[in-house]
Amino acid sequence: MGWLVGSRNTGTMASEAMLTATFSALADPTRREILRRLSAGELSVGELAGPLEMSWPAVTKHLKVLEAAGLLKRRREGRRHVVNLDAKPIQGVQEWLDFYREFWEGSLDRLAEYLENETRD
Repeated sequence: MGWLVGSRNTGTMASEAMLTATFSALADPTRREILRRLSAGELSVGELAGPLEMSWPAVTKHLKVLEAAGLLKRRREGRRHVVNLDAKPIQGVQEWLDFYREFWEGSLDRLAEYLENETRD
């Protein structure tokens, strides 16, 4: 396809690859839970892994997917790995959703207008 989604308000652009990576990362409930927890503030990888009932390698794999999608940033503080939420890629998803919301609202408005005209005739 290769099209870009542009926001008329912000002028930002989200590529298909960025949208695909973001949607893919958000598709998993564990990753959404990680992002939800990070929305309250930064956590160490150990703090993130604690309540998740899975192995350390599985948690690391989820974090790598989120990091590759640009949804989180990781840094080291000595031996401690700290993770922060970066919600910028979600803006691209919002712009994509807004485009289709406008499309469907316009389509429904045209349908309503058509039906009104049909009932008058």
